[in-house]
Amino acid sequence: MATAKRAKAGWGTITFRVLALAGIAGGLLWFFFGAFASGMSVAGTGYAAKTACSCRFLSGRELGSCDADLGGGFAMVWLSEDADEQSVTATVPGLASTTATYQDGPGCVLESWEG
Repeated sequence: MATAKRAKAGWGTITFRVLALAGIAGGLLWFFFGAFASGMSVAGTGYAAKTACSCRFLSGRELGSCDADLGGGFAMVWLSEDADEQSVTATVPGLASTTATYQDGPGCVLESWEG
């Protein structure tokens, strides 16, 4: 009785299967947790922008020293300032970005959120 031989899986086939599985897993994670991650990013960038704007334009400190005011958990938030506009923008790449602008009287005010 003859038996069939199985073809050996090459590296290209194994790599494709691993990448396909990773893509499916990533898609499922985004499907179930994407709205949560997006909402947390908007809230986090709002907090970071307001806090860093107050640190920079009310306290007069350098923006780099304002990271300590945020506490832990903000490693993915990038801060940038516009000295002419007296504003600080906090960004989580690919998810959210929020700007706070210094105004005489009320201090640092967040931009209005659209949604």
